[in-house]
Amino acid sequence: MERPRLDKRLGQHHLTSGGVCRPLVEWLRPAGERVLEIGPGGGVLTRELLAAGAAAVWGWEIDPAWAAVLAAGLGRGPGRPPVELVVGDALAIDWRRLAGAGRPHLVAGNLPYNVATPIVERMLTRSPPGAVARAGFLVQREVAERLVSSPGSRAYGALSVLVAAHAEARLVGRVRPGAFRPAPKVESAFVGLAPHPPPLPPAEMPAFLRTVGLAFAQRRKTLRNALGAAWGKNEAEHALQHAGIAPGARAEELDLDRFLTLHRARRDLAD
Repeated sequence: MERPRLDKRLGQHHLTSGGVCRPLVEWLRPAGERVLEIGPGGGVLTRELLAAGAAAVWGWEIDPAWAAVLAAGLGRGPGRPPVELVVGDALAIDWRRLAGAGRPHLVAGNLPYNVATPIVERMLTRSPPGAVARAGFLVQREVAERLVSSPGSRAYGALSVLVAAHAEARLVGRVRPGAFRPAPKVESAFVGLAPHPPPLPPAEMPAFLRTVGLAFAQRRKTLRNALGAAWGKNEAEHALQHAGIAPGARAEELDLDRFLTLHRARRDLAD
């Protein structure tokens, strides 16, 4: 079957060799597990997951032409690998559906650079607790660094705090541009995520993440000024004082626990 052209508008950069996927597959440990794969394309990662013993792969592919190529490559009949393909946008996945599966899923994918962040955010914030056992993604290296960074690093930001609130994250490998077709202009990296329950009740998490977003919205400003722009300086100063955080501190100095303390302090003052 003739292979379709790769569409730059969809951010398609396909891996050329399954061996490149080894760090991701080793992190996921898919033997006997069900895997939701985002953007399988021509199936390089799909075949590695199956070779490692995945019980089933549920692939979401936005490009119908590439979904047809993968379906044809998997063949038909009783010996066909346990792969189900859905033609659809990964941003439209209803992550709540995983809760009814009975067992947790693994999630994997070579994510298009332009939608990698919202896909990861939605998986972490919309998946019911326990629905995802482990996830592993191939993303732009700069995005990977933001996902796993700690306070004080240049990459640390609101996304880093969101991830820390929902998962343990680690870099599990790097990939050079030459491993893709076509080769991107930047390096990529594998990120492994082990989701855990969020530290606050679900109803409180949006307000907490809004506070984090406000704190990082103007990175060069102190927390008193950054939060005061939205809350008013008096309220910001009172919340920081109640939390035991210096008004002159900046967002990049606070880890997850201190952001939680700040959120609770403002909540308590409002009660």
